Amino acid sequence: MFTGIITGVGRIAAVHDLGSSLQHGKRLSIEAPAGYLDDVGLGDSIALNGACMTVTGLDTGRRQFTIDISAESLDKTTGLAQTGPVNLEKALRAHDRLGGHIVAGHVDGIGQVAHFAEVGESWELRVRVPRELARYLAYKGSLTVNGVSLTVNRVADAEDGSEVSINLIPHTVRNTALGSLRAGSHVNLEIDLIARYVERMLQAEARHPAKGNNS
Repeated sequence: MFTGIITGVGRIAAVHDLGSSLQHGKRLSIEAPAGYLDDVGLGDSIALNGACMTVTGLDTGRRQFTIDISAESLDKTTGLAQTGPVNLEKALRAHDRLGGHIVAGHVDGIGQVAHFAEVGESWELRVRVPRELARYLAYKGSLTVNGVSLTVNRVADAEDGSEVSINLIPHTVRNTALGSLRAGSHVNLEIDLIARYVERMLQAEARHPAKGNNS
């Protein structure tokens, strides 16, 4: 589990094929900030742009770690098949503060940046969300974008999905890889975990309505 509070900005330094077919995944070498790997061990979970991955190799001297990502995960995410900056978050510990919201590290879909520009001292980020995820979005609700826990300021619905507007303070832009986004960029999205359970409960209630007390 994660919180959506980025603990470091790394860089995918190298991408290696694990095989020659489309069914094979890739091995990523990621450069981490100084000291970031001091408490990391093999098998630990680190979220890369919101996707939970397992550390399969460590080179603390070079400040690098490796992960193996399957073809399935590559198909369901974006930004993990090429070199470049990447948001990092270590898995939540039981005594950590929950500064963002509960994040599973499972990408639900891919959105597209429609607009990203400065507004006063902050930045406005507008993201087009696919139709299958649009029903989970709510004003002042939570949405994870490339692993960052963000608050939705506005939702505009359309036939093919929704467009959400999010305000980013300068600290978020400086301390995550979101500052490298541009209109047209694709981003990993994870909807609020609570919204999933609410939908499931409503579906169950619709299929099996609770019987009233006739006594």
